[in-house]
Parts: sequence; C-alpha cells; structure tokens
Amino acid sequence: MKTGLAHLYIPGPTNVPEVVRRAMNVPMQDHRASDFDQLTGSIFEDLKAVYGTTKGRVALFPGSGTGCWEAAITNTLNPGDKVLMARHGHFSHLWVEMAKKLDLDVQVVDVAWGAGVPVNEFARILGADRHGDIKAVFVTHNETATGVTSDVAAVRAVLDGALHDALLFVDGVSSIGSIPFRMDDWGVDLAVTGSQKGLMSPAGMGMLAVSEKALRAAQTSKMRRAFFDLADMLKQHDLGSFPYTPPVPLLHGLKAALNRMMDEGLPNIHARHKRLANGVRRAVAAWGLDLCAEHPTLYSDTVTAIRTPEGVDARDVIRIAYDRYNCSLGSGLGPLSGKAFRIGHLGDLNEGMCLTAIALAEMALVEAGARIKLGSGVAAAQEAYVMRPAEAKLRLAAE
Repeated sequence: MKTGLAHLYIPGPTNVPEVVRRAMNVPMQDHRASDFDQLTGSIFEDLKAVYGTTKGRVALFPGSGTGCWEAAITNTLNPGDKVLMARHGHFSHLWVEMAKKLDLDVQVVDVAWGAGVPVNEFARILGADRHGDIKAVFVTHNETATGVTSDVAAVRAVLDGALHDALLFVDGVSSIGSIPFRMDDWGVDLAVTGSQKGLMSPAGMGMLAVSEKALRAAQTSKMRRAFFDLADMLKQHDLGSFPYTPPVPLLHGLKAALNRMMDEGLPNIHARHKRLANGVRRAVAAWGLDLCAEHPTLYSDTVTAIRTPEGVDARDVIRIAYDRYNCSLGSGLGPLSGKAFRIGHLGDLNEGMCLTAIALAEMALVEAGARIKLGSGVAAAQEAYVMRPAEAKLRLAAE
C-alpha cells in the first residue's frame, strides 16, 4: 500500500499546481457563446510572450506536442520536399520518422546520443545547397531523452550565413516556458510545445507558433490536412474560438498556469530552472556518475539524464524508486534503456522537491547496487541551493 504523496520527477507530464487543478473544476460552458473570448484572449497573448514573439501567431490544437509536429509539417511543406534533420536522441528520432511517413525527403545527420545539433555539419550542408533544394531545417531544442539543449540561435546564424531561405522548425516541447526561447530574435518559423511540461497543465493541448514567413509558406502547401488545418484554426482564433469542440476545462487550467507564470515573470522562471538544475547536476557529480550530455554547454535546465555505473541496471533504479518510495523517475530510452535514468526538474518545482528527488534516487541507486555514499548528493545540492547570509541580505534588498 502506497501512502503519502506520489513523487513525480519525470520530464513530463509535470506537477500541476493546485491553483491550476482548481481552475479546471468548472461546469461545462458554451464554446460558441459570444463571451467565450474572455477565456481565450489572454491565453493567446500570454503564449506569445512565452514563445518570445510579437510578430508570430500561436495556434492551440487539442492533442499534444507530437500532433503539432504534424501540423507544422502538413501546413507549410509539400510531399517530396527535402528537409535537413539531426538524430541525436529519442525525440529527434521520432520527428525524423514522422517526416518520412509524411513523404518528405529527409537528409539525416546522425550524431551521438548526448551530442547537440551538429551546427558545423548543418553549415556545410546548407552552404553546399546552392539551388535551395532544402526547404526546412529541423532542430530539437531540448532533447528530453539525453538532457541536451541545442543552440537554436547558432542554427539561425548558419542559415543566414549561407543566405539560405529554408524554414526553421523547432521542437520546444520540453524547453518552452522553462528556459529562454526567443522566437523572433532567433528567426524561428515554426515552434512546437505542449501543455504538460513547462506550462504546468495536464496533457491534452499542443501549441504551434508560426512566423509571417511560415504563414506565407502555408499558402502554397499542398499536403493533406483536416483536423490540423492551420488556416481554419487561426480564423476561429481571431474570433476567440475553435473550429471544433475544444477541451474547455484544460483552457481554464492553462489560463491559470499562464497567469501564474506572468506573475512570477519569465526571467525569474528561467533563473529558477537554472538554479534547480545546477543543484541536481551537483548531486550527480557528488555520486561520481556521468551525465548523458557530452559537455557542460549542452546541459539541459529541464531534465538531467544520468548514466548508471557499470553493473547497475537503470531499470532497477527506476523500479525500486517507484515500488519502494512512490517516486517516478524517467526511464532511459532507446539505446539508453537500462543504462540511464532521468530526473525531470521543470514546471512547478522548488528546492525541497529537487532535494526529495535526489534523496530518493540516491537510495534507489544504493539498493540497486551502486557504491555511492548516502547523503552525498543531497549535501552537494544543498550547497548549491543554500543562501548564505550576505546573499540573503542582497536578495531581500532587491525584493
């Protein structure tokens, strides 16, 4: 029998704040009513701020981030279009597979799981594409499987340096709302996220932000689409509505989550995620274990993927954490199965929650056979989180 709280430390779905849960407890309402835009209006505006765009449009699709992957492709490209993608983790792999299923001509650059987007190789390929055959470049901003954050701005610089007109697609499912994302500044044309990660809401809503350039491309796209038709969606969004029945309680929850984010402030949210992630990484170092991410410049501030030591099966760590301590840790995916586990640290999170994740992971590791000192990771994270008197005084003065 499991007692007490369930500890959720997977990289999504994330913990849903109480204020968001309460906001969803509403009677059903008429989504065709003239005042429905009182619910949706601020959602669209706040999402633009989260994406870092004033020029783009944001569409909400009932579904998931994966659904918006498909919407991004089918609304802007044509069958047989050549696209450039990198495969360096489970989710970048899935995006490649989707592109192939949708009849795109995919040029794939394979790199190690733990590496980021191969910017230099992209530069070579795009520089050689003299006739502009490549119509789109795809970037997985935060590869959730490996805890790697890639440099989207560097890819934009490569496109600009090659004077290349390809659309820039970005998967920001486990980044947007948690770490800096600057759609306009980075020249992103299509950016995808979902409700269940940094936006602290239940799964069930996908968000697709599109640039003016992407909207122009949509006018010549011949791919088949129905439910995911962007033009239909944006037309109804202009009226504060949807072309079909939306999940209204989820919209109430999303509005409450966005209100909370606007109150905290996006710079503060980004700083909090960096601070909490640093504590988790300090703990891993104290255990003497390695991260999947190959270099500190790639470390994700939303999820840490941790390699287990030789002879310790990561699946045992995850099983022990769940069965004995009512704690969910992320599993290793693909070639990392049994070799790594993940701690998600995004969304509605604080120091105490991260210390709990570290403590329970530490115990599960020891029970699975890892030779690490109990308390070492917790102590290292505490050192990262504790505010010394002088720092506390400065923080209080700033507030």
